[in-house]
Amino acid sequence: MDVDPHPQMPIRKERSPWCTNNDQRNVMISPSKGAIDGTIRLTGSKSLTNRALIIAALAEGTSRIEGMLRSDDSYWCIDCLVKLGIKVDIEDESVTIEGCGGAWPIPSGELYVGAAGTVARFLPGALAIGNGAWTIHGSKRMSERPLTPLLNALERLGANVEYPEAGRYLPFTLEAKGLTGGEVGISGSVSSQFISGLALAAPYAKQPVTVQIDGEVVQREYVEMTLEMMNAFGISPQVSDNGQSIIIPTGKYKARSISLEPDVSACCYFWALAALTAGRVRIDGIHAARTRQPDIEFLDVLERMGCSVYRGEDFVEVQGPEKLKGGFTMSMRKFSDQTLTLAAMAPFADAPITLSDAAHIRHHECDRISAICSELRNLGIRIDEHHDGLTVYPGQPLPAAVDTHDDHRMAMSLALIGSKVDGVQIGDPGCVSKTCPDYFERIAALGIQVKY
Repeated sequence: MDVDPHPQMPIRKERSPWCTNNDQRNVMISPSKGAIDGTIRLTGSKSLTNRALIIAALAEGTSRIEGMLRSDDSYWCIDCLVKLGIKVDIEDESVTIEGCGGAWPIPSGELYVGAAGTVARFLPGALAIGNGAWTIHGSKRMSERPLTPLLNALERLGANVEYPEAGRYLPFTLEAKGLTGGEVGISGSVSSQFISGLALAAPYAKQPVTVQIDGEVVQREYVEMTLEMMNAFGISPQVSDNGQSIIIPTGKYKARSISLEPDVSACCYFWALAALTAGRVRIDGIHAARTRQPDIEFLDVLERMGCSVYRGEDFVEVQGPEKLKGGFTMSMRKFSDQTLTLAAMAPFADAPITLSDAAHIRHHECDRISAICSELRNLGIRIDEHHDGLTVYPGQPLPAAVDTHDDHRMAMSLALIGSKVDGVQIGDPGCVSKTCPDYFERIAALGIQVKY
């Protein structure tokens, strides 16, 4: 079917019509009455989905993407593409996109990106290659999240960006006049998405673009994921030996058919469920040795905590132990999305667990370090907050209502505690629609008691 370019807005504007629980009711989570034992398959990676959608829209010809993640982030991405004049046909988890070859059919207007960081960071560069003017809006939280490194780089390459008095945040108006090309520096210390957003657009510059990365990159693996997707659509960037320089040739993406692997970040919650309950969860469609998704390293932590992990050719299975092991410090630099997951698991370990190198997650959907510390304390757990992480001590959480801070990862992580504690109440569960709209239905199907 065609996506509706003017959908009826849900209760929360940042929630899309694809949200399956949009009425903001609380949900009560309680342990399963039987053993957790199941085999599931999740839909495509959020990160891969939005990269593929935007590249396909820029390509010459018609592309088909199988395994698309139907979530708020992908909805708002598609909504923006439709408003840019791209023809998009959706059928279940498949999407067909007629690319524009780098010339947007509709040159000017307004776009809304919801709370999607990938869309907010990937679209500006894609718009800057054309000629026209676009005003980009986002959710309240997205309007507080940083964009300066990307927008500064685009201005040096020829774009003009007008900001409100509040500073270089959403909303802003981008006047596109094409990108000149040449060498441009950019920082990835706050988000690798700035580098990806610049790289995705670079082939359409007038001259080749050399991206010089300033300093360390947060989750460099996501930049590698971007470059791999670009290569799949016919553009082959060259990366220096130290990874700090990327040369991107001029050219146009070529349409293709592609199948996306499941979202490993979402998979981790279900593997964590097995770990917490001494249960078994197998997820099909994942090849642990080949995936570029950095959250696959979560499996190594589960093994350290006493789990048995089986990495097959097309699946990963986790069997939880009778008691989780703690007593370690873990750098979350490469897979920081799982900081909240491990924080929710840590009270049930036999010794404290410290999570570090995750200061950048204070700038995500909420200040995740502060938020998870607050909610674990609300559940009666001792926790120390650090500037770049936290230390969680063993303890028995108490039944309580917890605030998700309108953050999908807060909601999914805190719900895991309900697999061990009767009566954990999750506020505003609809926020999971950002990446996993059917999360609560899925854990209920595995046996967890879910009551609205």
